[in-house]
Amino acid sequence: MQGVVPAAGEGTRLRPLTDDRPKGLVEVAGKPLLTHVFETLADLGVESIVVVVGYRGDAIREYYDSSFEGIPLNYATQDERLGLAHAVLQAEPHVEGEFLLLNGDNVFDADLSPVVERHRATDADATTLVERVPRERARAGGVFDVADGEVVGLVEKPDEPPSRLIPRGVYAFSPAILPACRLVTPGHTGEYELSDAVDLLIQAGRRVETVEFDGWCRNVNTPADREQVAAHFESS
Repeated sequence: MQGVVPAAGEGTRLRPLTDDRPKGLVEVAGKPLLTHVFETLADLGVESIVVVVGYRGDAIREYYDSSFEGIPLNYATQDERLGLAHAVLQAEPHVEGEFLLLNGDNVFDADLSPVVERHRATDADATTLVERVPRERARAGGVFDVADGEVVGLVEKPDEPPSRLIPRGVYAFSPAILPACRLVTPGHTGEYELSDAVDLLIQAGRRVETVEFDGWCRNVNTPADREQVAAHFESS
């Protein structure tokens, strides 16, 4: 299985740290943010990693070159940041078969192997790590619609969330996600949302599984997030 890491963003909320470097090279708890992500993928046994770069992407290519701890690295370019479904399509020329997608700004202290295990055991087309959150937070983004334990939809920013399960930035996909991404139309923000591609799989009757998150994670978008990651690892 391969890994795909979207890492094209500018990291505007991390300025001035991102004035002269991409977000993925900002140091978090003693090492670049992307190193945390690559280490997580290495622990999951990926055979190669595709990094989707954009803002100051040459710095990422120069820093990591062609491998990470013996794992080959390939690079794709997302010149315009048009959403995660768009990022997946930029990686497509380097993808063969199933792949894991980890957002390039999430730091995990957790065992994510249940995602891979569930994906393989059920022969799913998409398996998503989900977190159970308060209902108010579920209104703020994508939330899964689950009936009798089966995923029947993925709804963006619902007034009345059908559940409290939201995607947590880790996905295992079969190649079926690629044509689904090509069918996505831009939302009100102008971006091609990965959640829309997953919902297309659901509506087409494809198997979509979820694994509830058990562990610690921080999405690093601000200096405060960066400090919280450092404090977590210092205390653990």
